[in-house]
Order: sequence, then structure tokens, then C-alpha cells
Amino acid sequence: MDPQTVDAGRRQQAQLYGEPLGDLGRRLMSAFGITQGRLAEVLGLSAPMLSQLMSGQRVKIGNPAVVGRLQALLDLADRAASAEGGSVAAELDRIRASSSPLTGPAAVAQDDRVLSALARVEPPDQLAAAADVLRERWPRLAEVLDRAARSSSGERRG
Repeated sequence: MDPQTVDAGRRQQAQLYGEPLGDLGRRLMSAFGITQGRLAEVLGLSAPMLSQLMSGQRVKIGNPAVVGRLQALLDLADRAASAEGGSVAAELDRIRASSSPLTGPAAVAQDDRVLSALARVEPPDQLAAAADVLRERWPRLAEVLDRAARSSSGERRG
């Protein structure tokens, strides 16, 4: 891959993730004293995929669960200086085992309290109409509204 393409990939990563993934990865490996292979394992990526992301050959992490794990690792790295080694290792294992994004609309869609609150605010047809308007640009938010509409329909019939 030519250097200009790689540089463009790193710039895109900086826009998506705040800094290039190579910089993020090196910071995490340094903070936890782990290898790139171990970082790939914790994130749930293959070692070659992480290498391509860190070098800028690939721009985007396609799996939202991996993005969630990356954010959890960055949060842990911020706290790692004051944590004991054993607790950091346990936290890395916990993050590795997580299978869903830690934040965002996908997590919200799993929270029945949020769906119930939305269902109380608007009738199901309004929630469904809002989902239709948002679907193309914000598909995950549309899914939350769709689930709230289905939830609301079921509650009102019951």
C-alpha cells in the first residue's frame, strides 16, 4: 500500500477515534505491558487485522463490540496508573469477555426501562414514524424507536 493511502487512513482514523489506531494501540500496550498479540486477543481481533488497523492499511473497526472494548481499554488505561497489577489483569480479562458494545444506541435498545419510557412519551405510530425518518442516517437510533414502538403496542393491548 502506498504511503499516501496509509497517511490518509491514519487521518481518517484520527477523525473517527480521536487519534490514529497505531498511536492508541501503542499507548494501550505500554500502559498494560502487553504485546500486540495480547491486545488483539483482548479486543477480539485477529493479530493481522490489528496490525492492518495500527498501520493505517485498514481505517475502520467494523465490529461495534470491538469499538466498545477499545473504549473500555482506554478508560482502564486512564485509571491503570493507580490500579494494582492483579486488578488490571482481571479487568483485561473482563473486557475481553464482553460481547457487546458498552455504550450507544445498541446498548440503549437492550434496556427495557428506556423502551418503556419512550413508549410512555409517544404513541407507537409516532415512534414508528420517527424511526422511518431516521432510518437511513441513524439506523441504530431507528432500531431503538422501532423496539419502543413494538413495546408500546404490546403494553397498550395488554
